[in-house]
Amino acid sequence: MKLSPYFHDLRSAYQAELDDLASDSEGNDVLRRRLAEKRGEIAFLAKMTELAPEMVAPVFHGAFRFTQPAAVQHLLALPQDAVPDWQTLAHAVTLEPWAQSLAQTVLREPQGARFMTVAAALEYLHQHARLAPDAHADDAPYADEAEHDDGRDDDDSALSADDAVDPQSSQDREEAGAEWLADVGFDRKD
Repeated sequence: MKLSPYFHDLRSAYQAELDDLASDSEGNDVLRRRLAEKRGEIAFLAKMTELAPEMVAPVFHGAFRFTQPAAVQHLLALPQDAVPDWQTLAHAVTLEPWAQSLAQTVLREPQGARFMTVAAALEYLHQHARLAPDAHADDAPYADEAEHDDGRDDDDSALSADDAVDPQSSQDREEAGAEWLADVGFDRKD
């Protein structure tokens, strides 16, 4: 599965946002509470769907069931300006009943239909993170490198989820967050 640069960058930012919501300063798991708070602010957040989709998409965390994954995988390779509206993807994705009213609020916004597609795609990437750990459309010239045997055992079946975490992904999320903050007017720390 290949990701367009748009979804590659958004995936990192979305994961960083979920990570941020997951625990408080003492390390307590507060994801459910924070998601409930975000969902309560959907009328305000819906205004940000075009500017910062990665900050609004967590409202729909756990809201999608993917009945036709190939349709979602196809759209992940599309550039930002080619992402279709929700109606185009709705046949391949089922929205959980608890999220219906949230979706209706978002769909009333000018870019709401496109945002719903983006939110579904981000959640798909989150749920299927191992399918495309670093799949990026621009990385295609390097695809042959993966086919060469480097002498290591490629049996990942014994690895835990923590073992499979790419240390680079944390750095990528930090950089994506810093980039976003700079884009909205904050000074860079570096």
